[in-house]
Amino acid sequence: MSVPIDDGKCFACGPENPIGLHLHFRAGEEGVLADVTLAPEFQGWKNIAHGGIVMSLLDEAMAHAAGNAGHRGVTASINVRFRKPVPLGERLELAGRVLWQRRNVLGLEAVLRDLAGTTLAQGEGHFVSMGSLEAARDRRNPE
Repeated sequence: MSVPIDDGKCFACGPENPIGLHLHFRAGEEGVLADVTLAPEFQGWKNIAHGGIVMSLLDEAMAHAAGNAGHRGVTASINVRFRKPVPLGERLELAGRVLWQRRNVLGLEAVLRDLAGTTLAQGEGHFVSMGSLEAARDRRNPE
């Protein structure tokens, strides 16, 4: 498998994806953080985010946590626990962090919370590192 390349069209964070979530992550104390407000287009049941969208949020937080630790990786597995309905139109906090690393496999965790700190969903996953983040730099404009 070749090294993943960021072409700006990622559904979760790509600035060039017109229907994407446009997430922006920042470094936190233990990993990465992002604020997210889900639009009505991402509904499952009335006024509740679709579970697949929630899972995408958690997956993306883990990917950015891996990137924050210097790895460009791909998801190998993910387990999600939905604790409470995820509301639409409310500001939420998304966090991701690396739990461990063995060779080229990373164990990661992500949590989606409301502003009161209530956990709405959480995930754990394994990512396979495809090399350093530097080696997989954006190749939209190759030298």
